[in-house]
Amino acid sequence: MMMNWFELTQNWAQAFPRVKSRFPQLDEADAPYLKLDRSRFEAYLAEKHQLTLTEAREEFEDFLFVESLSREIAD
Repeated sequence: MMMNWFELTQNWAQAFPRVKSRFPQLDEADAPYLKLDRSRFEAYLAEKHQLTLTEAREEFEDFLFVESLSREIAD
């Protein structure tokens, strides 16, 4: 089962370093504000990483998919 936004944000403190590893331009100071809304987060990714909104959404979907695979392997 693919990880979703709700699952990721439920344990944001643990997940953020992995998100930051994939998206290095994230600013930790913005994290509490960003985790409230996925659309806002994706727009922030686009801005910080010079992506279109569609590219940011696709990149984030890929990230969630990889996180899901990692979780399956760990279980």
